[in-house]
Amino acid sequence: MAYLKWDEKKITNFGNENINAMYDRGFVFTRKGNGIMNQTRSVRIDLSKFELSSENRRISKKTDGLRLTAYDLPYQNYDWEIGKMAKDFYDEKFGEGTFSANKIKELLTTEGGNFNKLLIYFSPYQGESEGVVKKSNNGGSKDPSQPPLLGEEIVGYCITRESDKILHYSYPFYNLKPKTHKLTPNIGMGMMLRAIEYEKENRKKYIYLGSAQRPTDTYKLQFKGLEWFDKDNGWSDKLEELKSILKS
Repeated sequence: MAYLKWDEKKITNFGNENINAMYDRGFVFTRKGNGIMNQTRSVRIDLSKFELSSENRRISKKTDGLRLTAYDLPYQNYDWEIGKMAKDFYDEKFGEGTFSANKIKELLTTEGGNFNKLLIYFSPYQGESEGVVKKSNNGGSKDPSQPPLLGEEIVGYCITRESDKILHYSYPFYNLKPKTHKLTPNIGMGMMLRAIEYEKENRKKYIYLGSAQRPTDTYKLQFKGLEWFDKDNGWSDKLEELKSILKS
């Protein structure tokens, strides 16, 4: 399925006010080129209305111990293994060639790009297996590419755009075949949920979760405070209408 796009604009003003206004008009940053934004059926959460549902609490419990730390882009400690993790993830989930390791490197290491924040997810270390030995890391480590606490390891990332009022949770990926631990159930939803809670704690107004265009996108609709953008009528909280659109 082709990406749903009603309009496309290229911006040169990357100030907070302009970024906030463009997102409010249904535009989101893409990986196509610097400053390129597409208008789509964007989905966001009004964080003033967000609170955990029973399903959110279930996911949170299943991913207990998962936490995130935010780093500015460009990311100074980029490693080829990050690009490989992303490529493997998108190949498996969306088809071969969806996202190249080189593109991930470009997004994470280019100055002044469309994305300016990297969320890194850590999980409690679950032991050594298959001959893999965890590298030790003391609390005084200056290298943010290493887990900051003993007993943790990096399990996933998300490439995002942040302003003073919003965060666009754009390109998440995680290790589908970890060698040192079992794949955490519901880790994808757990990562998204941690980001939502993190941005609410940091007093952001909205967190944007990409677009709604496929039947499989209904998982985004479980959060309280969710709104979606309609090109004719603007933002709406009529979720049953959106579900009907996604089914058609």
